[in-house]
Amino acid sequence: MLELPESEKLCTLALVNTPGIGSVTIRLLISYCGSAEKVFKADFKKLIKIPGVGEKVARLILKREGLAQAEKEWTDCIKSGAALHFFSDNAYPSRLKSLYDAPVVLYSKGHFDYNSHRTVGIVGTRQITDYGKGITETIIRDLVPYGPLVVSGLAYGVDITAHKASLKHGLSTIGVMASGLNVIYPAIHQKTAKEMQGNGGLVTENALATKPDSMRFPARNRIIAGLSDITIVVESANKGGSLITVEFAQNYHREVFAVPGNITSTQSEGCNQLIRENKASIFTSVQDMAEAIGWSSKNKEGVVSVNKVSSPGESSLVFDGFTQDEGQVLSLLRRQGTMQVDELSWQSGMHLNKLATLLLNLEFQGVVKSLPGKKYGLI
Repeated sequence: MLELPESEKLCTLALVNTPGIGSVTIRLLISYCGSAEKVFKADFKKLIKIPGVGEKVARLILKREGLAQAEKEWTDCIKSGAALHFFSDNAYPSRLKSLYDAPVVLYSKGHFDYNSHRTVGIVGTRQITDYGKGITETIIRDLVPYGPLVVSGLAYGVDITAHKASLKHGLSTIGVMASGLNVIYPAIHQKTAKEMQGNGGLVTENALATKPDSMRFPARNRIIAGLSDITIVVESANKGGSLITVEFAQNYHREVFAVPGNITSTQSEGCNQLIRENKASIFTSVQDMAEAIGWSSKNKEGVVSVNKVSSPGESSLVFDGFTQDEGQVLSLLRRQGTMQVDELSWQSGMHLNKLATLLLNLEFQGVVKSLPGKKYGLI
């Protein structure tokens, strides 16, 4: 997929800045019209025929007021050193590509790889206990051999503990924000946020000067869940943002682990409930978790071993006798080693239902195998 031209990016950013339009509707608009630029060239009659676009939204688009704001935002991003990642760009995180409610644009600062081989989301209560703090620090320390990108929300409690421990142990970590990049919240975490940009960084879907409000935190939580292969809930009451993140992770077919806690502690009620209701696997150690999800095979650098591509003279797997769709999936698995079903769906362009049937047939043929974490690999 080619990088979008600047004019298309500006028009996409203008749609994001148009009131009353969310990420799902923006993608529909672009899909129906062919590009963001063509959305602004469409007439009223065409716009109102698009699902989710009523007369009010169509008129707002035709006013083109978002274009001026987009140009200013673009200039401000350049001045502040913020990067913009659009959902049609190569640089956009692959883990979000297949999600129906993924942000249309992401703002970021720092040095990190969205598409790190492994990602772990660590979330929990703002009112962290000594037990929770110790567990969080232990998890980060024990994750080091596996080298994941650590994702959290820069909030008080579990979040900031995970970020600080990651910095201490040299793991790359990103904070997903409910505000814009120019509004660090809470402000007391500004020093840590700056340090994170040296090995990790900050990510948000909000314009630079956006202040956090109650609606932006659940939206932020979906990004944490979407970017994470695994979400670990360290401590949580029976209500709160962590449980919202778990709901998103389950909807996205991602793994969830919860740390069990004292049955008399209100800060462990949520975790214990998740385990009791089978909404999360019980977390006992990083090593046990790694084995459960297929991370136990590591080389001495702590990187998972993958099937290498055969060089000349070596035997290679030939996909004769398979359908075109089967051959496409097998080629992707051969190249990547293992892949999550969502990523397979996005890269192959197949609907999940069709892909699931195809993978089942390939399993029956003894060609692919199902792995923990909703992943597949060649046998």
